[in-house]
Amino acid sequence: MPKANRKGTIELGKNGRPKLNLKIIGRVVKMLFKFYPVLMPLTVLCIIFSAAVSAIPANFQQKIIELIEIWYQTGDSESAKAEIFPLIFILIGLYIASIIAMLTYTQLMAYIGQGFLHKMRVELFDKMQDLPISFFDRKPKGDLMSYYTNDIDTLRELVTQALVNVVRSGVIVAVLLYTMLRLSVWLTLLVLLGVVAMFAVSAKIGGGSARFFMKQQTSVGKLEGFIQEMMSGQKVVKVFNHEDEARKDFTEFNNRLYEDGFRAHAYANSLGPIIMNIGNVLYVLTAFVGGVLLVTKAPNLSIAGLAMGIDVVVPFLNMTKQFTGNINTVSQQINVIAMATAGAERIFSVMDAEPEVDEGYVTLVNANVDTDGNITESEKRTGKWAWKHPHSADGTVTYTLLSGDVRLTEVDFAYNPEKIALRDVTLYAEPGQKVAFVGATGAGKTTIANLLNRFYDVSDGKIRYDGININKIKKPDLRRSLGLVLQDTNLFTGTVLDNIRYGRLDATDEECINAAKLAGADDFITRLPSGYSTELSNNGANLSQGQRQLIAIARAAVADPPVMILDEATSSIDTHTEAIVQRGMDKLMENRTVFVIAHRLSTVMDADVIMVLDHGRIIERGSHEQLLAEKGTYYQLYTGAFELE
Repeated sequence: MPKANRKGTIELGKNGRPKLNLKIIGRVVKMLFKFYPVLMPLTVLCIIFSAAVSAIPANFQQKIIELIEIWYQTGDSESAKAEIFPLIFILIGLYIASIIAMLTYTQLMAYIGQGFLHKMRVELFDKMQDLPISFFDRKPKGDLMSYYTNDIDTLRELVTQALVNVVRSGVIVAVLLYTMLRLSVWLTLLVLLGVVAMFAVSAKIGGGSARFFMKQQTSVGKLEGFIQEMMSGQKVVKVFNHEDEARKDFTEFNNRLYEDGFRAHAYANSLGPIIMNIGNVLYVLTAFVGGVLLVTKAPNLSIAGLAMGIDVVVPFLNMTKQFTGNINTVSQQINVIAMATAGAERIFSVMDAEPEVDEGYVTLVNANVDTDGNITESEKRTGKWAWKHPHSADGTVTYTLLSGDVRLTEVDFAYNPEKIALRDVTLYAEPGQKVAFVGATGAGKTTIANLLNRFYDVSDGKIRYDGININKIKKPDLRRSLGLVLQDTNLFTGTVLDNIRYGRLDATDEECINAAKLAGADDFITRLPSGYSTELSNNGANLSQGQRQLIAIARAAVADPPVMILDEATSSIDTHTEAIVQRGMDKLMENRTVFVIAHRLSTVMDADVIMVLDHGRIIERGSHEQLLAEKGTYYQLYTGAFELE
């Protein structure tokens, strides 16, 4: 079974060939019939009919030669013509029907092949939306992209080429084998011995071909990865005058690809001529043995009880060519099928991955609150939110007004058992409080933000949100209540307005513009060539890093969440821009619970409480003035006694 290792290459069998995983092929076939329950059976019937028709002329040929011999011996031309012409017309009719069937299945396979790839990409993309963040943390971006390009493309070759050829050639070989046995068992055994030789040569040469095709695939991946890295880092390459070194490295990767590609195709290109010439030798041997049997009038053994004659030898010779030709076709598909099963196995490994677990049942709803404090659910946006908590025991539903009270109690967490990220973390943020986290890189600040969003679940301890264990809250509803601004900004292809609206898809243009004004982004946006309609691409490459961050802050502002998490939100902004943003941030943080993660201590001085983290533990907590008075780690950071890094 071909397995993709961590480097993306495929394991080979003992003979150097990729092993065929029949279960994977069977799964692909099942999916084809699942997606196209009517068209696939029709296509298979057309393939079988067309293949069978192409394999039966020998039967007609044998009968026609037999009738001509009788005509020659008896001189009764009328009787011979009466039987020969109907056979010719029947054969012509079958050929016409075969052409129609062939045209039908080729068009259907073009439709099914592209449709299958389309559906597979959709299923793969949908599946990835359900996978946990940890899956994407483990996968390089290039590897994720290869699922949709290289791996999907191998399925195209499998569906539209390999499977069709194998089925068609398999049917032809089966029909020919029966027909050959019907004519002569002795000649059939001779042909089968030749086929054994063909398979032996195919296994030897095909093994080398597969081995180097695998190396070629790996070399392609390395070259593509290198080119992507160099193109995205062109500024760094030029700043450090690294062009010559880059050319040298590129030449190395390119030469490796050339060598592997040359050897792979050298093997593959030699296989066809060798198999074809074995077929030619077999044809000559069959003609010789058939001639000897004919001249010596040796007794014939056939399931139809035919005597050895010219009407047996001539059709058999034609079938020998056709038989070996189709064996060659099947052997040529082995590498294609092996590569395709490797790609399919990678795709199915994603489709079979465990989705993100969400056992929550508490949802977030728009709320109305009457004068008596009673909470009811509203279908319209009211500006107030409540947690809808169904109780399965008695079938009742209770509502808890969302206030933004967040509490972590004795929380432990580790991304992997060898490295503890958080240990015994206890903290609380009351509604409207601003809580700041400071500490060196790797101290655990961002991990807390990940746990609040349930990108990961705690190893031990509890996180409660308005008194509700966050494990009971549905993840989409939990994340809808949290606004998150990350240090690394992701902008999507589209207009500036589209990127701001990403925070809340039903936001009006006016609401998006107001959010931009609140974040301090309106000034630079209006100076862009097309203002809010300016098209962004390549993660906003035409904007400065600070401008991209301002759009990300505006995106969070338009979402209008009751709780904000700012993870190094102003780290990419210069001090002048920071002053502008800070005014907007102050307005954004009004009446909200806010968690701020920062290296720049000037952004956290006004926090209600500051948590100093070190190696996953909270070592100090208090207001700016309290921590300075303690003259501990925070005091040393503030006075520059040592750096955060």
